Amino acid sequence: MSLIHVEATEIINARPEAVYAVFADYRVAHPAILPKPYFADLRIEQGGQGSGTIVQAAMNVFGVKRSYRLTVTEPEPGRVLMETDPDAGVVTKFIVEPVSGGQQSRVTISSDTRLSAGFAGLMERLMNPPITRRIYRQELRQLADYLRQNGK
Repeated sequence: MSLIHVEATEIINARPEAVYAVFADYRVAHPAILPKPYFADLRIEQGGQGSGTIVQAAMNVFGVKRSYRLTVTEPEPGRVLMETDPDAGVVTKFIVEPVSGGQQSRVTISSDTRLSAGFAGLMERLMNPPITRRIYRQELRQLADYLRQNGK
């Protein structure tokens, strides 16, 4: 099985615990930083705060609509939050690391996605990384804006 790995990293002017809290809050904060129109919908099926949360997410990228059922885990609470959809073959990680004595955060959003077979897989390998990276960079900018606007 072939995978595509894509990631984007930024230094955010906020303490790691404030950044992580945004990612873990699927009721208010996390949906607020998702880039529109790529993320068309996010519905909580179970939980809503960190590990144990299950969400239905819909994405629309260049007219291609995909739905995901994501299970949230926290392999390293306070540092790594992970969303997994085994049926779609997607694992996304939100990694928060302290920098500048804990006054700032190095934030990485990464994903590993299973490739389709044949020609479709070739096209995914060529197209998905730059598009996904652009979406992640936009999400990181919106994260920084959200934290700034909410005084965190």
